[in-house]
Amino acid sequence: MDIFEELESNVRGYCRSFPKVFDKAEGAYIFTETGEKYLDFFAGAGALNYGHNNAFIKDKVVQYLLDGGVLHALDMYTVAKRQFLTSLKEMILAPKDFSYKVQFCGPTGTNGVEAALKIARKVTGRRNILAFKGGFHGMTIGALSVTSNKTNRRAAGIPLEYVDFLSFPTDEAEDEQCCRELEKVFQGRHETITKPAAVILETVQAEGGVNVAPVHWLQEIRRLCTEYHVVMICDDIQVGCFRTGSFFSFERAGITPDLVTLSKSISGIGIPMSIVLIKPEFDVWKPGEHTGTFRGHQVALVAATAALHYAHEHNMAATVIEHGEMVRKKLQEGFLSLNGRVTVRGLGMIVGVDFSDLDSSLARKISADCFSRGLIIETAGRDDGVLKLLPPLTCSKDELLEGCEIILSCAEKVLPAMS
Repeated sequence: MDIFEELESNVRGYCRSFPKVFDKAEGAYIFTETGEKYLDFFAGAGALNYGHNNAFIKDKVVQYLLDGGVLHALDMYTVAKRQFLTSLKEMILAPKDFSYKVQFCGPTGTNGVEAALKIARKVTGRRNILAFKGGFHGMTIGALSVTSNKTNRRAAGIPLEYVDFLSFPTDEAEDEQCCRELEKVFQGRHETITKPAAVILETVQAEGGVNVAPVHWLQEIRRLCTEYHVVMICDDIQVGCFRTGSFFSFERAGITPDLVTLSKSISGIGIPMSIVLIKPEFDVWKPGEHTGTFRGHQVALVAATAALHYAHEHNMAATVIEHGEMVRKKLQEGFLSLNGRVTVRGLGMIVGVDFSDLDSSLARKISADCFSRGLIIETAGRDDGVLKLLPPLTCSKDELLEGCEIILSCAEKVLPAMS
């Protein structure tokens, strides 16, 4: 590994937790250059919802390349773009009665967030953004300003202004309190927070520790944004594309955000791609007002179209709900017998195992031990006190149960016995 140490920046992160040189991958597994096999419950931080090298999607991409398809076209009209937009409309938007316009952004999620923040400020003429503690939205300056992680924010090197943070509720008691605080902000009665241009949120905070927002709170934000003419932005970058069961994570609340950011698994196979869905009345851009050389990467569009068809043909939503319930039940029963102070929560196939009531360092220890046993799983939340499961949505039941058994076996070695 000398070349990595010699040339790669100190900023590298995941390779420190999983110090192997990987070479090939298929389905739920990733292989090192020496042939070691790892079950992947990380899945590119949610960029590989359909698994590594999904054969259906990959074949479409390979055929497009062999046929000499356009590889780069800025935002010009192409067959690949038409096929994606048509599939998105017919399979996702029209059945849900959504009339969103589609903006193709730079290739990463943070580019989508930047565009959404700009639109909200342009529409309303206001500067301030309301975000939430525990939220993560990206690393460029605008997206970082609405991200609450102190370590990430310090790295900006400048003040991150025009953003206020409120608490993110995780249960009914917090729900009521947070709703009252929101209403004070929107009504202009808050002591320090001015009326915002937008509210940006994740319906499930992934990096924040798999915190699932109450439905009532999401509905209240929608009501307040409508009443007080504030733009509602839903960041579905990590928990969209069927991760929570439905294609959009906010569907369970019966709401329609004004703007939705999608990236990560929208391309289906890990090719960088980012879009913003915009209610027509908020599509106030002038031509060329927000540009980017790699908007609508053509190969990503081909993969994204294939991903939509794959999910439709495999009834992805029903599978995710069934498998997610199985995983949570398995882990809840297992940890109840090991130590009742460990909390298991989640929605669909994003699951968090929270050790913070015991010792946050336990999550890191278990993650490291899991890796030594052939399972890749990351940590999240405050002090990395939560094991975060993001397996490919295409995992079989046996693969999911195998991963759960490894987690429980590793936890048994380090958890204190119940008193």
